[in-house]
Order: sequence, then structure tokens, then C-alpha cells
Amino acid sequence: MDLEIFDHTIDGVTEAHMTLVRDILAAAGRELDLPDNTEMSVTLMNNPEIKQINQQYRGVDKPTDVISFAIEEDPDDEDAIIMDDALLAEIPKNIGDIMISVDKVTDQATYLGHSYERELGFLLVHGFLHLNGYDHMDPADEKVMFDLQRKILDDYGLTR
Repeated sequence: MDLEIFDHTIDGVTEAHMTLVRDILAAAGRELDLPDNTEMSVTLMNNPEIKQINQQYRGVDKPTDVISFAIEEDPDDEDAIIMDDALLAEIPKNIGDIMISVDKVTDQATYLGHSYERELGFLLVHGFLHLNGYDHMDPADEKVMFDLQRKILDDYGLTR
């Protein structure tokens, strides 16, 4: 997976946490059998920045833990370029962007009684699954998404 990580935090993200971001998303990508040339980005930030993004894009004037922006492809797009499958497989697919508040990671890890790493991994996988079309709006979809989320985290070693 081709992953860009942006550190917008005040204090900076440790190299160990940058490695966790890369490794957990690579594991999640393997679980979903995504092509190696799949592209995405992760931006780690503090509460004021994610609050601003949450307000701008969701109309919610408070910080949140994770926001995912999936890049939607419209299969019915009249202007879509038609390519053969071999060429299409070579072109990287950008699935979108994940934004995470490290302040919320800290707060939620403390509240839930598990490690910062477990909470960061949880939010990364949660956002990643949203980028790949998973959702939890109804009970059946929630079960599928949360079971897969738990499997990825458990397989990686980030259990509760």
C-alpha cells in the first residue's frame, strides 16, 4: 500500500507510532486483499484542527476522534475513460484520507482503560474500513464491520 502520513500535531508523533500507522494499515489492506498499489493518506492532528474540519464538512462544532474522506468512483460516469483490465490493474487506486485527533486518542484510551496504541489502531482500522465501503448504519452492517475490525486488530496483536 502506498501510504502518505502527515503529522500536524503540536508535539510531533513518535517514530513508533508512525510505524504502527504504516503496519496496521498494511495488515488491514492484506485482510481486504487490496492491490499493492492502493493509495491513501493519514493525517494526525490535535483537537483544534479536527474540530475545524468537523465543522466545515459535517456541520458539527466540536472535535471528533476520526474522520474518513473516501474517494468515490462513479461507475456510471459518462466521462469515464474505458481501459482494459490489465491497464486498469496497473493504475494506483486512491481510496481516500483518514484524519485522527491524537488528543482524542489519548482521552479515549484513558477512558476505555487500554493503551494509546490500541486506540490509535482502532481508529485507523475503523477509518480504513469506511474508506473501503464498510459502514455501521444498520445492525447487520455494524456486525460485519465491527467483526472485521476486531479480527484485524486481534490478528495484529492490539487486543483490548
